[in-house]
Amino acid sequence: MDSASWTAFVGTVILMQMPPGPDSLLVIARGIGQGRDIALFTVLGMTLGAGMVQLPLLALGISSLLQASPFAFAMLRWAGAAYLVWLGSRLVLLPSTSAAVEEPRNVGPLVAAREGMIANLINPWPITFMVAFLPQFVDPARGSVTLQLLLLGGTQKMTGVLVLGTYALASGTLGAWIMKRPKVRLWQQRVAGCFVVGLGIRMAVGGGAHR
Repeated sequence: MDSASWTAFVGTVILMQMPPGPDSLLVIARGIGQGRDIALFTVLGMTLGAGMVQLPLLALGISSLLQASPFAFAMLRWAGAAYLVWLGSRLVLLPSTSAAVEEPRNVGPLVAAREGMIANLINPWPITFMVAFLPQFVDPARGSVTLQLLLLGGTQKMTGVLVLGTYALASGTLGAWIMKRPKVRLWQQRVAGCFVVGLGIRMAVGGGAHR
């Protein structure tokens, strides 16, 4: 993968992870209720812990698909591009999320990490997004598809540590401030949505982010 594609990948992932969702709401709740350390352990479970399960399955599955049928891999890319346009359109058109932050309860660091991992694994959005998004940046001509997917997936998880970790560190102030201001959340959603719609269109027209 060239540096331009990787930069576009990182920017898009960060934008998509910024609007408050189920993961960030849990992190904010932990930060407000139990402090930064517990919130950070929750983040590690959501990102690194869940990634240890998700990334090998995703990389091996998509690599096997490419080896079995390049046409099916191309169809996966087209379906992924359509999904990105749909997902981005929803972010642009839907009102800001109004889910409430859960009531805090006392948990230890390991329990927080485990619950964060489980919360991410049972949420269908992360793995669905990865299946639709990561193949757009894979170029079979540049080497092992499996290694490229692992690199992209690992990068996505690390940006998750960055974004969710920011929520964890600032949850006592920034998290509560954002959740009380629907206009801020709406702005985040719409910026991310426009970016993702544009990326999906580019993927559909160009057949992949590397082109």
